[in-house]
Amino acid sequence: MSNHNSPNREFPLERTRNIGICAHIDAGKTTTTERILFYTGMIHKIGEVHDGGATTDWMEQEQERGITITSAAVTTKWKQLKEPGIYKSRELEEFRLNIIDTPGHVDFTAEVERSLRVLDGAIFVLCGVAGVQPQSETVYRQAEKYGVPRIAFVNKMDRTGANFENVVKEVREKLGAPAYPILIPIGAEDNLSGQIDVINKKAIIYSDSDKWGSTYTVRELEGAEIEKANAAYAELLDAVCSADDELGMLFLEEQPIGQVELKAGLRRAVIANKIIPMAGGSAFKNKGVQYLIDAVIDYLPGPLDIAPQQGESIDDPEIKITAEPNDGGKFIALAFKLWSDKFGRLVFFRVYSGCVKKGDTIYNPRTRKSERVGRLIQIQANVHKDIDACYSGDIAALVGVKDVRTGDTLCHEDLDVQLEPPTFPEPVISMAVEPKTKGDQEKMANALQRLSEEDPTFFVKTDEETGQTIIAGMGELHLEILCDRLKREHKVETNTGKPQIAYRETLTREADGEGKLVKQSGGRGQYGHVVLKIFPAEKGKGVTVENKVVGGTIPKEYINACKSGCMEAVLNGIIAGYPVIDMSIELLDGSSHEVDSNENAFKMAAIFAVKDALKKAKCILLEPIMAVECSTPEDYQGDIMGDLNRRRGKILGMENRGNTAILRAEVPLAEMFGYSTAIRTLSSGRASYSMQPSHFEQVPQQIVDQIVEQRGGGKN
Repeated sequence: MSNHNSPNREFPLERTRNIGICAHIDAGKTTTTERILFYTGMIHKIGEVHDGGATTDWMEQEQERGITITSAAVTTKWKQLKEPGIYKSRELEEFRLNIIDTPGHVDFTAEVERSLRVLDGAIFVLCGVAGVQPQSETVYRQAEKYGVPRIAFVNKMDRTGANFENVVKEVREKLGAPAYPILIPIGAEDNLSGQIDVINKKAIIYSDSDKWGSTYTVRELEGAEIEKANAAYAELLDAVCSADDELGMLFLEEQPIGQVELKAGLRRAVIANKIIPMAGGSAFKNKGVQYLIDAVIDYLPGPLDIAPQQGESIDDPEIKITAEPNDGGKFIALAFKLWSDKFGRLVFFRVYSGCVKKGDTIYNPRTRKSERVGRLIQIQANVHKDIDACYSGDIAALVGVKDVRTGDTLCHEDLDVQLEPPTFPEPVISMAVEPKTKGDQEKMANALQRLSEEDPTFFVKTDEETGQTIIAGMGELHLEILCDRLKREHKVETNTGKPQIAYRETLTREADGEGKLVKQSGGRGQYGHVVLKIFPAEKGKGVTVENKVVGGTIPKEYINACKSGCMEAVLNGIIAGYPVIDMSIELLDGSSHEVDSNENAFKMAAIFAVKDALKKAKCILLEPIMAVECSTPEDYQGDIMGDLNRRRGKILGMENRGNTAILRAEVPLAEMFGYSTAIRTLSSGRASYSMQPSHFEQVPQQIVDQIVEQRGGGKN
């Protein structure tokens, strides 16, 4: 055993896998997770999503709706079985699997984002019928962003219309992914019987007489299977030789390449994100999952196989700190999720270096505070198992720590390091919420505060003019679920207003601004004076403030107050009071008074200066645009296209799959309320759609006038 492992840990780092299961909604992620848990022996009865019995869908809302809302973390074990004629790289060695089942619905994309940030590998589930769907693309891009190696599992191969070759082709074309089959389904629809193991050139046939699919037989390939396996093997060998230098060298030197060499080369290529192995099967029909778990062990990385995490000093970003996966190192971990349940407040974290034990003191560089670790638990879905220590590469939860947010680094008291936190999209929809009884006002405020701590895409604020509580999130379903949680978990009944669009404002040209606060009313006065310039910034850059003051015309100690005033000013734009985005501010000049100047005066002067500049900067109103994909029988295609056009939609393309037409469009979110009813009516209930935020675009002038009027005129 290498020296990076503590003698006290149950599973060494080499035999640890942190994997996520992610996909578009309804591709079968949770069903796949259930099967993995069953075959690994963690559960003894398979729960189903459709009857509300899934282990990882343990929230009441998940069980009722048949969807995953929150990422469930589960720890289980797996051992590759020894089988005749089959080479597996880690036979009979027991591995620890930390699995996170993530949501597929776009409204809960933050859950996927924060999970991928801490995972070493992922199973990317696709539907054998629908292939690559909009959220599949989103999840794929998220995994790309964090460089997470993947295996793709084409599920639902038992369904009518399932086609493995088509899905492989779509993954290559739509996602631009280097996808190569390693486990090809034998048969499809009602005739699905097993898989071709491409590398071992064997057939795995799952027993139909065994309800749970636990028994299967390995046989030689027959008839057309031989040709299919040989073609896939040649293609895979060629791809791995091109992607992996070591195997490429063996090929050039005409050295023999057998299963051992090919599997080792494929593993290196997968970890380097140069190849995505593809497997096909049906989780629901219990066909193909065991060999999928074997593939996780064979090809997905453990904590030692990936580059160590890089952090930086809080005080000096130039100072880099590496978190080596080593139990003997100093403790560094990332808190990636907060959750409150009947046991209290849980902080899920991934340890990157060192270990943490019960009774240890951990430090949070953001708050500059230390806290004692009272209780450590490992999560087995909704069952909590107390543990004494959590080692490098493991995922666990802390109970009872107070001031921790999603994305916080937790570390040894001697360190002052910050790891890169996950990033989250902006909310696109908001609505007013109030308690049904006045006495619940404080209770509601506390509950909303807790929910916003758990969910970084959920915002709560008070409207200054009306005094209303406004909640904002990623979509109607997102806010509906949160209001439902207020009622169930926090016992607060609420009334909600109509959903509102989260518009934004931005500027189209640069402008100068000047702000002055001069108050003289006997005794100590107020004096602040700021001159600045604003510029349009690159899309998605947000708002930046740069100090370009020379000669101390604004004393150094007031610069932060000026910056704070600028950031406050952009929260309410001048057209209709919406936040301003994509803008650069340069502080240029000003003046001060040796007696009357203070931080507050400069903060107010900066607010006035920004407002002054915005009036000259020709501001425009922006609205969120959604990427919409509709799947409809061809008979209804014309009606649905006409309806999307009426909703100010832009049709981007369409394709036909059998008798089904797939329409892709960009439509303003403001026009998409109630769309689920409309599309059902237009298609006699046969069409479906999905949508996700795409970008912001300028609002047409006639609609701007309506919005300004609704908000009681401009907010100058």
